[in-house]
Amino acid sequence: MFQYHGWVTIRDTAGLDGDAALLRTQVEAVRRLLAELGDYGLMDLRYTNGTPFLHVAGLANHRGEWGTGIIELFGRVGEIAPGSFGLLYVWDDEDPDHQNEFRIFRLVRGVVTEHADALLSPLIPTVEDEDRD
Repeated sequence: MFQYHGWVTIRDTAGLDGDAALLRTQVEAVRRLLAELGDYGLMDLRYTNGTPFLHVAGLANHRGEWGTGIIELFGRVGEIAPGSFGLLYVWDDEDPDHQNEFRIFRLVRGVVTEHADALLSPLIPTVEDEDRD
């Protein structure tokens, strides 16, 4: 199972004074990325109070190309709009090194880094009970 939940605040720059026209161009480029990725689960890109936000969430049977694409999406958003920031929580029960834990992918200043999760992990017994046969 591959479960993911994430958000990105899309910004053209990490500076205080952004370029509204550039940001609109960057948001349209992100929309094209979403169209390339396809439609599965939740993918929502909208403006709230003048700021664009991207939200993604879903649950696939396996990571496959879709799961890899979701993780790569965060990096590609950072390349397009380097002031963007956000978090992507992933649980991949087929990952031999992390099958019992969530992983966090952090986007800051165009760079995605992977981190351990201490709030929901280890999944068993924190979120789920151990199987009892």
